Amino acid sequence: MNSLTAAVALLAVFTLAICFILIGSISEEVKVVLRLDNSQVGTLASTLFLTCLAVQLFIGMGMLVDKWGHKAMAITGFLITSASIFGLAFAGSFSISMIACALLGVGAMCVNTVGNTLIPIVLFGGKDPARASNFGNGFVGLAFVMTPLGLGYLMQHPAFGYRVALSMVAGLVLSFGLLAFLPRYPSVSTGYRLAQAVGLLRERPVWIAGLALLSYIALESSFSTWIRPYITELSGGADASGATRRATWVLSGFGLAVALGRFATSTIRNLSRIGARLVAGLCVVTIAAIAVMVLTTSPALAATAVLIAGLALAPMFPTIVGVTFAQYEPRLYGSIFGIIFAIGLLGPTVLLKLIGHFSVEAGVQRSLMLAGFMAVLLLVLSWMLHPKSKSQT
Repeated sequence: MNSLTAAVALLAVFTLAICFILIGSISEEVKVVLRLDNSQVGTLASTLFLTCLAVQLFIGMGMLVDKWGHKAMAITGFLITSASIFGLAFAGSFSISMIACALLGVGAMCVNTVGNTLIPIVLFGGKDPARASNFGNGFVGLAFVMTPLGLGYLMQHPAFGYRVALSMVAGLVLSFGLLAFLPRYPSVSTGYRLAQAVGLLRERPVWIAGLALLSYIALESSFSTWIRPYITELSGGADASGATRRATWVLSGFGLAVALGRFATSTIRNLSRIGARLVAGLCVVTIAAIAVMVLTTSPALAATAVLIAGLALAPMFPTIVGVTFAQYEPRLYGSIFGIIFAIGLLGPTVLLKLIGHFSVEAGVQRSLMLAGFMAVLLLVLSWMLHPKSKSQT
């Protein structure tokens, strides 16, 4: 495998993060452009994740990678993602923007499957899946930094604005798709098999990991979608001086914390063995950070709590995946990932809409208590993640 192949795998998870943080990055602007409220913004985000769930469940992306190859799936994912962002840029109504978000979910699941099934195999010699997953998903954190910062700057610049800014992001993703034509991809199966996946549904560790991801993805998506509206609200509203800009910096700071946390965790050897205890400890930190966010009246203290939560959340997704992979043979990775990620997508599909709905009356700050409940659930589940010997299922 050459370095270009690794680059495409990392750009795939980078693009996945763009998909997941895009609505949060434009949350205040899209409300103005399309005259939406928080509940409708929540619906856009839920549409994205609901489509992701449908794709993961019914299209069987792992199976399609095995049939078409990583190259075709990577190119398809980048091109669909680019087209959907262009569509969102020029959507003239709420219904059209929902269609664009649905297409964004299709592209997201294509690049997700390519990135997250290649990374544990091509990094660190394929010998430490949790460590490799943490390093690879550090690029998710980088996208969480760069997307809101870049869009925030471009949308506020008089020479660009909302539509041009989104079009430039779409063009960037399009360039990733062109790059995906170049490498030679390893002839490695994702390991996704429908019959095999059905058999894995009897495995307790798979269900625990799926429920843990349900809680985690709900948490991460709540932060990436609602941090800007939350900080804007706490700073006096969109009309208050500097409120939107401050909110953009806090959202980017959250992304930086996620990136740093994952890169730092990737330096820990044998992470697959201690990962469950690490996730449990970080859940306690996350619960405390959310409590501060819900109770404080200080934007500065709220921002600090957001950054702490970002550091705590950072290693959770790749560590949960890696700890689960470590209990099974590599040939099962694709099927396991397909199952647990599909279960995980149920979390944001429901929670983002609930937060948006309740925030119309109670405000975003109080509605974030719902995210706190998910953190408590994840704490309980993390104690059940402890690895066992490898299964031959």
